[in-house]
Amino acid sequence: MIKPTELRYIKKTNTLSITFEDGFSGDITSEYLRCFSPSAEVKGHGPGQEILQIDKENVVIDKLEPVGNYAVRIVFDDGHDTGLYSWEHLYNLCKNYKENWHSYLERLKEAGHIRKKP
Repeated sequence: MIKPTELRYIKKTNTLSITFEDGFSGDITSEYLRCFSPSAEVKGHGPGQEILQIDKENVVIDKLEPVGNYAVRIVFDDGHDTGLYSWEHLYNLCKNYKENWHSYLERLKEAGHIRKKP
């Protein structure tokens, strides 16, 4: 398991900056983190049960809470706080950002939702 060596919320850009022990780093937006929460509220309870998150363009991180030595709980200003972001999940979110984001935007389009500019 690759652990982060730095986890920093940058309020000005509304991004989470993460550096991992293998040297890989990424800056990911609060919206992306919220839409790809590992919670059952977002992922559902099994494959194909994912719930498309809409209107999260302006969501802000209120708090980062360490959970043991394996994850962080991210508390968002829309009240969402049930996802535990394991180090592995955060690493995968960073590594697969472009593909995940493109897929998310396509799903929004298919659902007829137009993103509001943050």
